[in-house]
Amino acid sequence: MKNIFVACGSGVATSQTVASKIGNMCEDNNIRVNVEAVDIKSLENVIDQCDIYVSIVSSGTKDWGKPTISGIPFLTGMGMDEEFEKLKNFLKE
Repeated sequence: MKNIFVACGSGVATSQTVASKIGNMCEDNNIRVNVEAVDIKSLENVIDQCDIYVSIVSSGTKDWGKPTISGIPFLTGMGMDEEFEKLKNFLKE
């Protein structure tokens, strides 16, 4: 099972919302994943445990070395299907 980490500034409201939405979408598509919300400050300590990173806040020019998608479309609904397709493609790798 692959691990998806969603990071925002505090790891509470926004990342929890996006993590829940991604988890539900994956479940609806019979995709087994573990989705966790984390705060951006602790991401460096846990990034090696994830397979895909969902970014909500900018981490500057830091390259985490993980496939990364934007979490903003999961909040706004605009571009969400395209971003979910990217996620599914990363999960196939």
